Amino acid sequence: MPKARIVTAVPLSREQLDRLGEWEVTFVDFAQAGRAEIEAALADAEGLLVDSRALVDENLIECAPGLRAISTISVGFDHLAVAAAVERGITVTITPVLSDAVADLTLALIVMVERRLGEAITDMTRGVWNDARLGTDVRAKTLLIVGFGRIGREVAQRALAFKMRVSAFDTRRNLPEMEGVERVATLADGLERADVVSLHVDLNPSTHHLIDAAAIARMKPTAIVINTSRGGVVDQTALTRALAEGRLAGAGLDVLEVEPPEAGEPLLAMANVVVLPHIGSATTETRNAMRDCAIANLTACLRGESCAHALLPEAVFSAPARKDDGVQTGSARARTVGEQRPVRRRS
Repeated sequence: MPKARIVTAVPLSREQLDRLGEWEVTFVDFAQAGRAEIEAALADAEGLLVDSRALVDENLIECAPGLRAISTISVGFDHLAVAAAVERGITVTITPVLSDAVADLTLALIVMVERRLGEAITDMTRGVWNDARLGTDVRAKTLLIVGFGRIGREVAQRALAFKMRVSAFDTRRNLPEMEGVERVATLADGLERADVVSLHVDLNPSTHHLIDAAAIARMKPTAIVINTSRGGVVDQTALTRALAEGRLAGAGLDVLEVEPPEAGEPLLAMANVVVLPHIGSATTETRNAMRDCAIANLTACLRGESCAHALLPEAVFSAPARKDDGVQTGSARARTVGEQRPVRRRS
C-alpha cells in the first residue's frame, strides 16, 4: 500500500526526514517552482510543511483535496489562507517557540535606537571617531507593549530588568497580570504616555495599519516605534513621513510592509532608523526548535492526535476592526488549543 504524501516547502535534514518516515515526503521549493508544479505536488498530499516565505492561498488549498494539515514554521500565519483551510476541515498549526529570540531582538532594537548605535556604526565605517552624538537612556523610559501574549510578556520581563516603566495594551481581558506591568484600558491612552511603542500582534484585518497616521499623531515627538511583528501592522508611509518631519524620534524595524524592500526605500537611508531583514527568530537554537515543533505538529495531526499548537476554528475569523477615538484597537488573535479549550470541528 503506498504511503500518504507530505509536501514540504522547507529543506529537511536526514534526521528530520526520518521522523517523517511514515509518509512519502516531497520537497518543492515554492520560491523557484512554477504554480503548476506546486499544484501537481499537492494534488495527493495529506500534509503540508511551510514557513512564512511560502504563500498558501485559497486557490492552492482547493488544489489539494486530500489535505488534512498545514504546519507552518512560524508563529505568524498571514501567509496562509487560514479561513479557507478551516472551512475545509484542515488543521493549521504554528510554532510558538520563538518568544525568547524575538524578545531579545526587541530589546536590542530599543537600545540601538535610543543610544543611536546605528549612526555610530555608520560613522565608524566612514572613518569618523567619537563624534558628539548623544543618545538617551533606556532606564526610566515608558515602554508600551502592544499585544501582551507570549512574546510581549517576554519583552516585559527584559524591559523591567532594564529598569524601564512597562505598560501593556491588549484587547484580551483574560490574560494574567504581571507584576510591574500596568495594563492600559485603551491604545490611545498608552500611545500618549509612551516613550517606546513595541508591537507584538498578529497581522489580521483588525491589526492592519494599527499604527497609522492617527495613532502616530497621539505619540510624543520624542517617542520611538519598534516593530518585530509584521510589517503591515504599521502604515509605513505614515511612519516614514512622521520620522522625516521630526514627529517621531526614531524606529527599530525587523519587518517591513514589502519584503525585501524596493530599491530606494526611504527608511533605509534614515539615520534615526534601524532596519533588520526579518531576523527575529534567526538563531540556530530557535530555528532548530521551530522546525522540530512544526514536524511534531504535523505528525500529531496526521496521526489523529491532539496538537496544542493548532489554531482554533472559532478564533480564525477576525472580528471587524474597531476604532477608539480615531485609533484602531481591534486585536483579534487566533488562539491555539494550548491556550483555550478545544472546539468541535466541522465534519
